[in-house]
Amino acid sequence: VRADSAYYSSTVTKAARDAGAEVSITVRMDKKVKAAIGTISDGAWTGIEYPEAIYDEETRAWISKAEVAEVPFTAFTSKKKSLHAAGRLVVRRIPELNETKRTAGQDPLFDLFRYHAFFTTVDKDRFDTVAADHIHRKHAIIEQINAELKNGALAHMPSGVFNANAAWVAVAAITHNLLRAAAGLIGGRMSKVRAQTLRTRIIGIPARIAHRARKLIVHLPRRWPWATEFARLWHAALSPPTRSLS
Repeated sequence: VRADSAYYSSTVTKAARDAGAEVSITVRMDKKVKAAIGTISDGAWTGIEYPEAIYDEETRAWISKAEVAEVPFTAFTSKKKSLHAAGRLVVRRIPELNETKRTAGQDPLFDLFRYHAFFTTVDKDRFDTVAADHIHRKHAIIEQINAELKNGALAHMPSGVFNANAAWVAVAAITHNLLRAAAGLIGGRMSKVRAQTLRTRIIGIPARIAHRARKLIVHLPRRWPWATEFARLWHAALSPPTRSLS
């Protein structure tokens, strides 16, 4: 069972374990968790590189590298003993890019890095630290897609009419897929930008359409910084398909 910090509770964990399931739940950064992170030695961290960069909302930057480590951890020790849960605290850290926090000098451990931790009851022999982090991070990827949708078409929901909402969700999903396909066709620096950036730079552009010799001509702005990317998408989408030699 993968879940975010809203579901980090003794009752959820116990219910999952009683049903025969393991859990992987993001934890809140309370004093106990911070103390556990503080016991991790510098040599215990393992570097990982994301196959696809992850967008960090707080710093508004793409993160492609991180480090992971873990410590044994017993959760919910403030509850009665039957609710205690023994497992692993898997921690991922990335460099702190926020200069204000880096220069604050309040806590050297948390000024230089940002930490993301989750509690899991999955045995280490089944999934080591890197594998456990990779599996748990899949939850974050779908959250990123949800954030993209909420920043787009889903911002206008709900309408109060079920069928209208269902149709709007379908349109939102189609739009999202088309935007990601367009970003992939453009490639380069545009392949991983957010949907809002793609709409601003490539789709919502000032242009003038003219008719000449039975052709439509699109007059784009001069010295437009995204002209190359737009042309790449234009040719990829509108050029005749490549003929197969077989």
